[in-house]
Formats: sequence, C-alpha cells, structure tokens
Amino acid sequence: MPADAAITPSTLSQRDLPWQIHWDVHTCTLCGRCTAVCPVNAIELGTFRKRNIVVPFVGGQEKPASNFGVYHGIRQRTDPGYACIGCSMCNLVCPNNSISAIKSESTDMLRFHRDRGGQPRTRGGRRNHGDSVLDQMKFMRISMLTDPALDAGRHEFELRTLIGRVLPPAKALASWKENGWTPPVREIHPLMIGSMSFGALSPNMWEGLQMGVAYLNEELGMPVRICTGEGGCPPRLLRSRFLKYVILQIASGYFGWDEIIHALPEMKEDPCAVEIKYGQGAKPGDGGLLQWHKVNKLIAAIRGVPPGVSLPSPPTHQTKYSIEEAVAKMIQSMSMAWGFRVPVYPKISASSTSLAVLNNLTRNPYASGLAIDGEDGGTGAAYNVSMDHMGHPIASNLRDCYLNLVKLGQQNELPLIAGGGAGKNGNLAANAAALIMLGASAVQIGKYIMQAGAGCLGTEGDRCNICNIGRCPKGITSQDPRLYRRLDPEKVAERVVDVYVGFDTEIKKILAPLGRSTSLPIGMSDALGIADWAVADRLAIKYAV
Repeated sequence: MPADAAITPSTLSQRDLPWQIHWDVHTCTLCGRCTAVCPVNAIELGTFRKRNIVVPFVGGQEKPASNFGVYHGIRQRTDPGYACIGCSMCNLVCPNNSISAIKSESTDMLRFHRDRGGQPRTRGGRRNHGDSVLDQMKFMRISMLTDPALDAGRHEFELRTLIGRVLPPAKALASWKENGWTPPVREIHPLMIGSMSFGALSPNMWEGLQMGVAYLNEELGMPVRICTGEGGCPPRLLRSRFLKYVILQIASGYFGWDEIIHALPEMKEDPCAVEIKYGQGAKPGDGGLLQWHKVNKLIAAIRGVPPGVSLPSPPTHQTKYSIEEAVAKMIQSMSMAWGFRVPVYPKISASSTSLAVLNNLTRNPYASGLAIDGEDGGTGAAYNVSMDHMGHPIASNLRDCYLNLVKLGQQNELPLIAGGGAGKNGNLAANAAALIMLGASAVQIGKYIMQAGAGCLGTEGDRCNICNIGRCPKGITSQDPRLYRRLDPEKVAERVVDVYVGFDTEIKKILAPLGRSTSLPIGMSDALGIADWAVADRLAIKYAV
C-alpha cells in the first residue's frame, strides 16, 4: 500500500487475502504479460524506491554508504474489489515462471469485506461443500456364479434411455384409438449437457459444445443431447438439421423465444425436446441475471432486447399462479406449437415441494418427464447465501420422487432427469451410475463439462469463480472478444468427445458386474451400498461397513 494512502475499515494487507502473488524479482524481465492477462487487475506495474548499499573495495578508506534509486516491478493490489482469485493466468503466460498465485495458509479476512456498497457478494461456480453422498456410495451387487457378469471390453452395451412419456401398451392403444395420438418419445444418451445459455457462455464455448455434440451423434452414433438454457440460440442453428440434437429451454424471462417462434415454419427438424424451467439448483426460488456487460449486440439481437442492459429473469413464471395452471398452460401450449411431436417437460429445483409437482405431472398426459436440479449445481451468478444455505440434496430428493412413482405404478412411464453435483469431485461415471440406480433415467451435467471440456479454473475452494462478471480468464463465460478468442472451439469439441468416450468406458465397467448390457439399471437400488447408516436408511439402500 502506498505510504500516503489512508487506512480505512476495509484496508487489507497481502496476508489477509486468500490468494497471494509470489513474484521473483531476479528472473522477471518486466515483459508485462501477467498484468495484461489478469482478469481482475489484481496485479499492477509498480514503482519502488530501492536502497542500494555501496561497499568500498577491500582495504579502502571509505565507509560503506547507501544511495536510493527507482525500480519498476510487480505489485499485488490489496483493495477487496481487486483481490486475486487464484486463477494463475499470470503463471501460464510468464515466460520465466517468475510469478504465481499461492493459497494463503492464514485466515481469510476478505470474506468480511466482500459486500461493498450494500450489495451482497455474487459469484459463479458451485457451492463449497466437501465429499458428497454420491461419492460415498459403492456398487455392491457383483454377479459371478449364479448370474454371470459381463466383460466390459467385449460385450455390446445399450447405453440408451428414453425421454418422453412411455405409456404401457394398453394405455398407448387406448390413447391412439381415442385421440389418434401417443406421447412422443426420444431415445437419448443418459448423460445430457445441462442448460447453459448462449450469453452466459461465450460464443466460442457454445460453438465448441455444439460441434462436439454433432460429432458424437453423426460420427460415433452416441445420441447425446444439449440444452440451450434460457436465451434462445443462433438463427442458423434453429434452421439447421442439427436442431434435433438440441433441447430448447423456455424460462421465466422468455428470452430468445421470439426468434424461436419466428423460425418454426422454417425448421428442418424438430428439437429433441422442450424444457420449461421453473427453478434451478444453485439458486432455488431466485431468478437468473445476465449482467449488462455480457449483453453485446449479438446476445441482444437473439434475445430481442436492447444491447448493454442487464437481463433479470423473474423467480417464477409471472402469469402462472399454481402448479395445475402452469402445467396446463405451458406444457400443453408448447406441445401444440410443434404439433404434439416434441416431448415437453418442466425443470425444477430440488425442494420439499418436488413431490407436489411430480404428482400433478402424473395426471397430465402431455407431461413428458421431470428434471430435478439439486443444490450442488450452479455455473452462473448466484448469491453466496443461496448457494450455501438453500436447496435440497439431489440424492434424497430424487429417491423420494422415484419411490413415489413406484407407489403409483408409473416408475417406467414418467422419466426423471437428475442434475446438480454429478462429477463434482471428478467421479462422473460413478456419480451418474449412482443417480441412475436411485431412479434417474438421465443425468445432466454443466460445470463438469466446463471444467473437463474447456479447462475451467473454478474450484470448490473458491478459486476463480468469476463466471458472472464476464472476465473469465479462459474465455468460457465472457462476451469480450479479447478473452473468448483464447478458446479454440475445435479443441473444446475434441475435449467434449473425449469426456463422453471416457464416460462410456467407465460406466460400462460399473454395469458389467451387474450383468446389465441391454438396459440401464434405473432404480436398481439393491446394487448400492454406503457406510453411513442414516444415509442408507434415508435412501433405502444397503448399509455396509
């Protein structure tokens, strides 16, 4: 801190910050790359007053003396508004490895100074919890003699699931005779890319995801689907044959839907499905917000708004006042828009009201499923208090919903799509398999594909996590061309393909000992075990120590 600066209540020292910049003066060449690339301007070029000791030659009569000079170097800013986020972009671009961000071992005092100007802190990234229940589960049903296991490397596996209402033969026949119609059903891959909007993600990231999904479908024969999130999608995608790999989302802000409705007569293919978002796991009961600095001309044109304005989504659909009205109006109207050819389902945040929503859907023939987003989700802007203290764990909420369907005899009729926390600690295949055995027909991922597909730097230890302010150092969630040009869409597509091929290999290793190759073990909870008695009792799975 400069000597003449005033000390205020929010004045911090470098040791008070969670991330500290270590700079080696001896190897630094002052090229300026680190200061240019820092997304939050946490470091700056500083001018220092340096004291030099002049030592006379041996045997001389002069005494040691000192003189003062000026030296230019790197200085870390301690203002809370410019605190280092630990992304280490400075280290990535430094040619001499002279600078790095180190996690402080002392108490983080910055948390008391985050709220500035009366505004509570918002950030991107997932909530900061430790090991999840999904990571503690083991797959304990190993077939060996009575029901031989399969060889994961030699047998063909049918890694497919269905989205849409799957009526029993008698109901389907009655529906066809009465209405000349049966509910639409799509065969998809059980691992879906969840809703991340064109606007929240950069153009390069979004294009890379779409390219990867197209390659998986057309070259590898894997029916992977991706949800657009709220905000619509580019007109050329709406009018292309690749639309069949996309799930269109409509949310409470209705952003981008004018463009979608206008494109209806020109669509070459129907979308895979339509998702109606009522809530999301990172901020249940709260709407979304795309801040003004991320609303450039392209985003504004697609969303049908003026550029440079913040775009808040209401917490709920403002024209709907009950579950019954919402289901009747939204699901049936969206079904009618595509001639009842496209599955339509709602997405809700996991909560104690999930069963009420599910019970209503079971009575509506046009509802094609239910997507439930658990508390461990979140890739955009959410308040800390929402991420840390609101929501419902996905495992128990999903299990309650599935067992409720079992009581109604509709567990094979209405698919459940689970999201929020899958792959949180890198165990994607194991977490997805556990959710499927708890009752999910499909699993959605968001942050995982950002981390694995594009190298997102955000962690559960609150590293980086500035998705919401448009300064993503990797260019994943930024609309600034100087940042998102760092991201190569083709490399993103390549990594997405790698993730899915690796996922298929791992989940086959889990399914093979169960002797399952022709169908997913949906609801096969007798294969699950855990060393926590309370969790085993709550989820009705095996307890083993």
